[in-house]
Amino acid sequence: MSSIKVWPHMTVVAIICALVAGLGVAFYLKHEQPVSAESLPNAARIQRVDGEVALNNGLYENGSDGQWVAATANTPFSVGDRIYARDNSRASLAFTGRNFARLNPNSSLDVISLADRRTQLALRDGSAIFDVGYLQPNELFEVATPYGAVNFDQPGLYNVGLSNGNAMVSVLSGLAQVVGLGGSGQIGKGEIMALAGQTAAQVLLSRLNNNDAGYLVNDYYSYQYPNLYDGRYNNYDAYLADPSYYDPYNRYNSYQYVSSTIPGVYDLDSYGNWQNVSGYGNAWSPRVDNGWAPYQQGYWTNDYPYGMTWVSTEPWGYAPYHYGRWANVNNQWFWIPDTVNTTPAYSPALVAWVPVDANDIGWVPLGPGDPYAPRYYDANWQPYYLSRTNNVPTQLVNLSVPGAVAYAPVQDLGRTFDPRSISHANPQMLAQVRPVLDPLTLTPLRNAVVHSAWGRGKIDLPPGIAKKLYETPVISSSIPNGPPFRKDLAKALRLEAAPEKAKRTKFQIRDERGSRADSGVGQTANPDFDQARRQKLDQLANEAAKGTRDARRQIQDMQQQQRQADVSRKQAERAAAQQQQQQQVEQQRAQRNAIQQARGEAVGHREKPQQATPRGLQDVPRARKPQRRQDVPQPQVAQPSTPRARQDVPMRREPQGRVDVPRAQPQQGAAQPEPQAQGHGKPERQQGPPAGNGQGQGGGGGGGKGKGKKP
Repeated sequence: MSSIKVWPHMTVVAIICALVAGLGVAFYLKHEQPVSAESLPNAARIQRVDGEVALNNGLYENGSDGQWVAATANTPFSVGDRIYARDNSRASLAFTGRNFARLNPNSSLDVISLADRRTQLALRDGSAIFDVGYLQPNELFEVATPYGAVNFDQPGLYNVGLSNGNAMVSVLSGLAQVVGLGGSGQIGKGEIMALAGQTAAQVLLSRLNNNDAGYLVNDYYSYQYPNLYDGRYNNYDAYLADPSYYDPYNRYNSYQYVSSTIPGVYDLDSYGNWQNVSGYGNAWSPRVDNGWAPYQQGYWTNDYPYGMTWVSTEPWGYAPYHYGRWANVNNQWFWIPDTVNTTPAYSPALVAWVPVDANDIGWVPLGPGDPYAPRYYDANWQPYYLSRTNNVPTQLVNLSVPGAVAYAPVQDLGRTFDPRSISHANPQMLAQVRPVLDPLTLTPLRNAVVHSAWGRGKIDLPPGIAKKLYETPVISSSIPNGPPFRKDLAKALRLEAAPEKAKRTKFQIRDERGSRADSGVGQTANPDFDQARRQKLDQLANEAAKGTRDARRQIQDMQQQQRQADVSRKQAERAAAQQQQQQQVEQQRAQRNAIQQARGEAVGHREKPQQATPRGLQDVPRARKPQRRQDVPQPQVAQPSTPRARQDVPMRREPQGRVDVPRAQPQQGAAQPEPQAQGHGKPERQQGPPAGNGQGQGGGGGGGKGKGKKP
């Protein structure tokens, strides 16, 4: 009987629990909004910064421009982000473990797409070198410019620059295709193409100057591999003979264990060691002091749309903090990467977040087997999860490792940490905590992100530069679909697609590749060569001022090379000028000969009536004309040439050795030749311009009234 009384109450409780659970699930699904993992693009790495480099990742869905912040080494960037290197500044970028770029001073680069087989960038100002080490089949690697899209069809080294309303594309090695509004064209290694105007109405194709090309290659590799490069590419021919000598894939052991799609792989060899760890396979351990732990030397930044992102100040600190997991074995930390044959997905930080108390928040590295919730956020910082992983993990393998959990007050998370200043949580502090995978589920941190300008310091670009970067349109071969968190990407980045007709139409190119091929001097000057040289000299001058002898020696070598290059260039220019002058002289001589050939017949007939008539003109009654002219009284003394005589026989155009005989002027009242008898030969049989006044009155009549045309 008691069971009968309990039954209704249990039913009511069960119904209430079901309703609460249903509401909880609905609330969870409302905020979780799972999407496909393919919606999240890859990320790239700023691997080196010299000077002041600014990063803007604020192109939100609402169209705001966001703000520019200081970029540092190991800062990630992705679709919709902009990078700008200011005066006397440079930045080295890594898109994968084999594809790089170097941004030169006063240059900008925007990211249009970063997918497995699609990398699209935009250059709106300045210049950059693109080092493409590997392309998958049918992979697109493109740089959009205001004058056309440059597609790198083969691995190689390319320089793209904008200057004075022109775009110049130099192919140091490889093969490139340019597509503009007015057509398309191809550029091979050792060539440079210049496009003038947005429609590329004028296109010039010429050969690279070997000296300048060698200097540019040498400057790039000395910057990219400062501890390894030996200067062998100072000679451009040496580079062409072996352009892949410094390909990191062939030189670094780490590529045997890590996918080459991950940026920063080649740094691992120099700062750590690989070994086989029982239970984990091949693992990498950094060479660090005792007591070191991951994610404790760097700073946190709020990177849209990924959220809390770790930026390490350790030189190798990119790949191990955005891919793979960490394991502590015998009090030593090892990084366990994904297998080499996989395509790893980028993560802003592979950690779990630990609410230590009301104001302090900690973080701990995720270990092998720990869950992770891939996600991104919209403009209102609502999460979109890429899987249905539980955000509250039940167990974490590294939570109990001594020194593994670091913490700080919420307001201090943006500052730079190092092992000497960071705080570590003890076991008593962690006894009752519940770690989470999504940091913005923690109220203090979410409030700090949403309601304050939390993050790195702001940088103000000059208004003219900022306006130019925002308003200058660029031409792309195709416009990709924007990611869900940046659906207005094409509009925000001012992308314009090249017309399909232009892709099928060839540029009207002025080809000057053969004009100076022997001397190796190109027709088109590239300011990037001079800029790279100046940057290098400034750097060496600073080192020489500190007493560095090697810097002084390098300055002397560069100055000597410059003098030799200037001498060679001047000699080549003089030779080319002489050749061009000789060609012009020969053309003028040929033109004069053609004119005189036509006029010589007329003059010859007047001076030598007895000369045989040329073949084909026998039907022309030329014998009458000299007879009529015998009746005209001749002057006793030859008169100086009058303007009328110069019109008939231009003395300055006579070939050497010919004596100009002034024509006798008829006396007043003398009989004038009849108009129908003035021409020598039929007009349609004449070669070259007609003699005389050019109006149908041939050279046979000395008194033509019409004005003669000078040849």
